[in-house]
Amino acid sequence: MFHKAVLSKRFSKIVLKLKTLDNSKQFTQSRNGIRKGGVGTPTFLSLHLFFNVGGVFLLYINGEWTKSNNGTFEVFNPATGERLDNVADGTREDTKRAISAAEEAFTSWSSLTAFQRSDYLYRVYGLMIEKKEHLAETMTKEQGKPIKAARNEVQYAADFLLWYAEEAKRVYGEVLPAPRGDQRFIVLRQPVGVVGAITPWNYPISMLTRKIAPALAAGCTIVLKPAEQTPICAIETVKLFHEAGVPKGVVNLIPTSNPNEVGDELLTNETVKKITFTGSTEVGKMIAEKAARQVKRVSMELGGHAPFIVFPDADPVHAAKGASLVKFLNTGQACISPNRIFVHKSIVDSFTKTLVERVNRMKAGNGLEDGISIGPLVDEAALEKVSHQVNDAREKGADVVAGGIRLEDEHLKNGYFYAPTVLTNVSTDMQIYREETFGPVAPIITFESLDEVIEMANDTNYGLASYVYTNDMKTAVQAFEKLRFGIVGINDINPTAAAAPFGGMKESGIGREGGKEGILEYLDTKLGGFSI
Repeated sequence: MFHKAVLSKRFSKIVLKLKTLDNSKQFTQSRNGIRKGGVGTPTFLSLHLFFNVGGVFLLYINGEWTKSNNGTFEVFNPATGERLDNVADGTREDTKRAISAAEEAFTSWSSLTAFQRSDYLYRVYGLMIEKKEHLAETMTKEQGKPIKAARNEVQYAADFLLWYAEEAKRVYGEVLPAPRGDQRFIVLRQPVGVVGAITPWNYPISMLTRKIAPALAAGCTIVLKPAEQTPICAIETVKLFHEAGVPKGVVNLIPTSNPNEVGDELLTNETVKKITFTGSTEVGKMIAEKAARQVKRVSMELGGHAPFIVFPDADPVHAAKGASLVKFLNTGQACISPNRIFVHKSIVDSFTKTLVERVNRMKAGNGLEDGISIGPLVDEAALEKVSHQVNDAREKGADVVAGGIRLEDEHLKNGYFYAPTVLTNVSTDMQIYREETFGPVAPIITFESLDEVIEMANDTNYGLASYVYTNDMKTAVQAFEKLRFGIVGINDINPTAAAAPFGGMKESGIGREGGKEGILEYLDTKLGGFSI
């Protein structure tokens, strides 16, 4: 494992190379460098011009930033309603070109050594760390999350690049015992081929690297379709791969306002051997169905409906602080966000009091402002969904003890803001008990026994994340074993890391991202039987 000082030295050389580039403006761009009247390479400012020409952010196909014949679409700031930029609107034909480029690049990229592919990922990691603040500010403007959370996400995204730069060199084969003396069995793991990746808007940079990094480490090439709400984050991220010199065709990017058209090409094109998707369960089911027609490999991280269980031996104040941090992270727009908060009836009053106090201190607004903890929801439809669930709960007997309204103050009226909300007396007949919220609402349900709460927690088609607060080891082990969720945080509200497998059970997905498991999703296992 590299020492930080060694890594820093390596990355400083890369940065120095970028900073000592020629300032001439007469050039055209390709992946292989800059062609112009003289020698040299462009400055960072010059590079910026390529993916944003005439106020339009471009597609990235075969190592070049290119326009689309379909024109452009607008991207807006969800906090202010202001137009940010225009982005090239990719089409099915653009997607076909990107797939062809990825196919052509696959042979040479997969033939590189693991050490060579690793070195490229190290370079991208260094660039991402260098541009951390720029990427975070871009995310806050485009997606809406507070700047501190955006910085944390960029670091998380970089962690995947660093982890898989090392994991590329850990793709091991095997020699197996054979039943005959003249026979040998050898197992190889080889890249699946061209990958189609579809990423969400709620974590618009980390979900990119969580897919790109293991795919490239394995030797695959990739075509990316980012969420139409956050294409600029994707463009800024892919730009780093270009600057790092990743060969043309290895990474391709098709932003689009028509996700169905681009997604359908990725799913039906026989050249694409694998689909990786993060998004809703509803869309995931359609993807799985269409991919099955070609027996195309899929890995999917889908919706969640996480229980947050506070047992009677836990400290209710400590548990409430944890709940407030994880529930309202990214304004509740996370698949691992607690959606059902089960609190033992003996401590529910203390827990609720602390949670409400903390919620009432939360400040909503533009994420670039100081002290903001609640950003906007992504759009009007998301806001209406949250409002509908709260109103449904209120009509069926729930008490709104904090929030419960759209925020329309002068500085918030043009954005999609909903007050952080706490509901009590929540029952099983309410929509919020059964459906994923994806917003800043904390519904509290009481329970009396471990068996009762485990049954309630598991009573869902989702199975992504869950949380348990207890000081009793027996209770912790029992809950960990019995909860039907891919992730269980025991007194831990952040049970995720690049080095750990992330994924769900039931209708929350197929496969795992992160950890050693993450790269296996992009590898085929091949057996060689040798008669000697």
